[in-house]
Amino acid sequence: MRFSKMQVMTAMKATGMVPVFYSSDLETSKNVVKACYNGGVRAFEFTNRGEYAHEVFGELTKFAAKECPEMILGIGSIVDAPTAALYIQLGANFIVGPLFNPEVAKVSNRRLVPYAPGCGSVSEVGMAQEMGCDVCKVFPGDVLGTAFVKGLKAPMPWSNLMVTGGVKPEEANLKGWFDAGVTCVGMGSNLFPADLMKAKDWAGISKLCSDALAIIQKVRK
Repeated sequence: MRFSKMQVMTAMKATGMVPVFYSSDLETSKNVVKACYNGGVRAFEFTNRGEYAHEVFGELTKFAAKECPEMILGIGSIVDAPTAALYIQLGANFIVGPLFNPEVAKVSNRRLVPYAPGCGSVSEVGMAQEMGCDVCKVFPGDVLGTAFVKGLKAPMPWSNLMVTGGVKPEEANLKGWFDAGVTCVGMGSNLFPADLMKAKDWAGISKLCSDALAIIQKVRK
């Protein structure tokens, strides 16, 4: 299902959280997407991290269109334009990368698909914005820290920042990031603990998502 750029941005800002997940197993991926959806998630990043990941993603977008109609699926770990084009063709509604590649921005802009590149400096964020990136990913978050976000937002308050790396579903951690000025956070393994995944406790993952979203709403006030 294709969502507009505005719908993608609205979902990221409204919920404040984008789960980040990869599995080579399609059924596991479907269950995780559904669990997150049941927990209130509306923007989900599947990562391009394994062989044939695009085949899993292609089936996942079809599944989500039927079972999770309001879920906006995007693709992460994109470092080059050909891969971005492949995933856009497979239904990706946003592109995320660990780095900033102007060629990915061109491909994404041509199709009006949001591109959130990984940026580790103020200059990178500035260049990404010049290339039409509405959201920039602060990465790695655990290295750069909340002070980087706060420092950047002072002279560039218009910046929409999504931080990934070092984000935990805990009040103190989330309050730190949102107080610093992030638009949303990307959260990976902390939302998908190994014990819950092994037990296929999808309800447990739904609860982790809903609890994290509730904390975000609280600390934003």
